[in-house]
Amino acid sequence: MLGIVARVSHIEHGEKDVIEIHIDPSSIPISYKGIFYMRSGATNQELRGLALQQFLMKKFGRNWEDIPCYGATLDDISPEAIQYFLNKGIKDGRMSPNADSSTPEEVISNLGLMEEGIPCNGAILLFGKHPQRHFVTSSFKIGRFGSTNFDLLSQEIIDGDLIQMPDRVMRTLSEKYLIRPIHYEGLQRVEPLELPEEALREIICNAIVHRDYQGTWTQMSIYSDHIRLWNAGKLPDDLPIEKLIGKHPSKPRNPKMAEAFYRAGFIEAWGRGIEKIIHGFNAEKLTPPTFSVEQGGVAVHIPRERFEAINMGRPTDIDQSNRLDKTAIQPIQPDTNPIQTDTKAAQKEVIMDMIRKNPAISMAEISRNLSITKSSVQRRLEALVKEGRIRHVGPTNGGSWRLS
Repeated sequence: MLGIVARVSHIEHGEKDVIEIHIDPSSIPISYKGIFYMRSGATNQELRGLALQQFLMKKFGRNWEDIPCYGATLDDISPEAIQYFLNKGIKDGRMSPNADSSTPEEVISNLGLMEEGIPCNGAILLFGKHPQRHFVTSSFKIGRFGSTNFDLLSQEIIDGDLIQMPDRVMRTLSEKYLIRPIHYEGLQRVEPLELPEEALREIICNAIVHRDYQGTWTQMSIYSDHIRLWNAGKLPDDLPIEKLIGKHPSKPRNPKMAEAFYRAGFIEAWGRGIEKIIHGFNAEKLTPPTFSVEQGGVAVHIPRERFEAINMGRPTDIDQSNRLDKTAIQPIQPDTNPIQTDTKAAQKEVIMDMIRKNPAISMAEISRNLSITKSSVQRRLEALVKEGRIRHVGPTNGGSWRLS
């Protein structure tokens, strides 16, 4: 049976009896002798592989996250990941305090990610001890690039369960890839991340929750002037990229995994994630990220204006129309070059911060993180030593730095 319903009519055409058969176009593939076909223009296209798998799951009202992860058992679930999830949800008020006594089996079952005693794909991804053993590409890749896409300076691969992955990604970015420009509010020292932290976390959580885990890795490429985050998975047909900016219905690719992230307080449940991200950047007078559909996935382009300001002397004060505030780029000009002096001073503050976090940091690492030459790093270090702010302990080739 093809599953086709035809309308058959008996009509008279001249002196002849005619049988008229009318078949409406089908919006779904048609099965013939175990093979599925779709009409594309004037040709029939055979549906196979991943496209066929996704169609069959949709036909039976299933998502990939719902499929039992055969070979997995409850022993593959991490109690620490479950407890982390419960602690976050209770603290955020999205779970009852009584939930703290829930067993891993109860948590997974309540999320609808257990079938006949077998954890589903979504459960292993969210709470698995070693989810990459089952799903190799479920890691989160971070790469630091130079001036071109071929100039890969360093990279990280963030593994482990997805429920704790946003914390691991944010910690890696904070410690190794992003800067914390230092300023003072009165006598209080303030070290905010160069990007709005809540907005950046929202971007990362959305990339983790909404990606297609039958595709390739989530990839974050970090450059001196911007960050590009890409994750596999197309948008729903009725949700073009333009509609993401405003309020829109929430249509997660992995609804049960999204529910877990919502319960943990990581994401919004009403399609307000993009709006929240843009608001976070506007609130700090930074250019908001832009979103695009590229190579079968969704890409986010995040400008690094504060990093550029420190390394290149560029202004960061941006008004709500996202144009540069002219007063910010017209400083009073004394005899010396203020932009160059301010940039060197700012770089020294960043180097001090790096040493505070990692006393054994090398000149090569500082050079990479600041995107300046090693000779420039050496001059900044020598200046800090001369100013009595740092000192070197141990052998010249090695040793560590100490703050004075």
